[in-house]
Amino acid sequence: MVTVEFHFDFGSPNAYLSHLVIPEIEKRTGAKFEYVPILLGGVFKMTNNRSPAETLRGIRNKPEYERLETQRFLRRHEITRYKVNPLFPVNTLMMMRGAIAARLLGVFERYVDEMFRNMWAEPKKMDDSAIYRTALTDAGFDAKRFFELIETREIKDELIRNTERSVERGTFGAPTFYVGDEIFFGKDRLREVEELIGVVGARGQSCRTI
Repeated sequence: MVTVEFHFDFGSPNAYLSHLVIPEIEKRTGAKFEYVPILLGGVFKMTNNRSPAETLRGIRNKPEYERLETQRFLRRHEITRYKVNPLFPVNTLMMMRGAIAARLLGVFERYVDEMFRNMWAEPKKMDDSAIYRTALTDAGFDAKRFFELIETREIKDELIRNTERSVERGTFGAPTFYVGDEIFFGKDRLREVEELIGVVGARGQSCRTI
């Protein structure tokens, strides 16, 4: 089975849209996407990069085109549960540490679904600790345990290591995908990711490198 790494941060709307499309690709190809939580703010700092909200500011026509491409993506994949978060930018440090904790607690997949939903389907200010706590509780998670874990050195260090390793491999933003040593950036590269999965799968090779 081909394994693809998906390096993500809940603060990326394109990571959310990719998350919604990934199950389609897994079903078609039999591949498995392995989710790797990274801190996008850390990636930007280490790569001297900036968010699209900053880089597109003041540019004529390009922001409008980016919105057009997003609408095309939504239509292509029949995505209806997406809204621009009016509270953006949101500091995702708590949520991303929470993703590390969720894996430790055995609730990672459901946690990812819930955090993406609270960011981009039913947008909330998820860097507010009270709102984050409520979101955890409403989803049936043990909020007290999550808050204990995200303050531990083990959780903090793992998120840092994930982010540093991701940058060392070539990451400069999110979403980023790795099929073996091949890097793909952005939701619009999922077509190429799927094509390469087919090629590698036909050869009977594994793409997992972690």
